Amino acid sequence: MSDHFPAAMAWLERVRDGVAETNDRFPFLAYGTDWLAFAHLVIAAAFWGPLKDPVRNIWVIRWAVLACGAVIPLALICGPLRGIPVAWRFVDMSFGIFGVVPLLIVLRALRPLERSFSAPAAAN
Repeated sequence: MSDHFPAAMAWLERVRDGVAETNDRFPFLAYGTDWLAFAHLVIAAAFWGPLKDPVRNIWVIRWAVLACGAVIPLALICGPLRGIPVAWRFVDMSFGIFGVVPLLIVLRALRPLERSFSAPAAAN
């Protein structure tokens, strides 16, 4: 494989060496990764609301759509600042592009349900 993708292998080796050296010299930096993992768990837990009461918690789905959109400028701005290869920035941006698809499907499916819940309130 390394013969077919020398730039990718060089990047992976650079990342491996950087992580190993950082962990050896500055192990406290890995604490940020612990908090990143925690944040992902908290975000995942937020989706229990739409599962239990989708109309009342539709804001979680809308917030997630915004987060997917925010991935694009983050990758475009911070990627070059951090020396991330262009191909990897596209991989990062793909999470926002592919992640928004199921969210938009859910929002579309919730529209009639949202209308049926707001109709009685408007009649009062």
